[in-house]
Amino acid sequence: MDDTIDTILARAATRGREAGSAYAGEVTPAEAWRLVELGAARLVDVRSAAEWSFVGMPPSATGIEFRTWPGMQPNPAFAGQLEAAVAKDLPVLFLCRSGVRSVAAATLAAGLGYQAYNILDGFEGPLDGQGQRNRLGGWRVSGLPWRQG
Repeated sequence: MDDTIDTILARAATRGREAGSAYAGEVTPAEAWRLVELGAARLVDVRSAAEWSFVGMPPSATGIEFRTWPGMQPNPAFAGQLEAAVAKDLPVLFLCRSGVRSVAAATLAAGLGYQAYNILDGFEGPLDGQGQRNRLGGWRVSGLPWRQG
């Protein structure tokens, strides 16, 4: 991919404005990985620990649960854990299963002073016509690195 950091972030900002987001913008999974590879952003996976273990997780991602398993209750310590683990010197890219929790996490992070971005379609992507994920979009379908366990 020949995209520069500035080009990727400009596209993301445009998508964010078009979506009316309260955070810096929306990146595709491929754009997110490119930013991480270039050392231009930090990746935060906000899924549950069970999802990281049983479904997989991108390498170099920092895992901070936005909702905890079981029960998927909000993590009351999320903001403090984010501030303890992730500096505000680079953009932060938020990833979840399908791009819903990551929107909430990016919105919260923007309110804390982060340059926050949502990763579109998340790790597993949207449901297809048969009600299954990992077929239409997302991190794994994009062929990006991930590990399980």
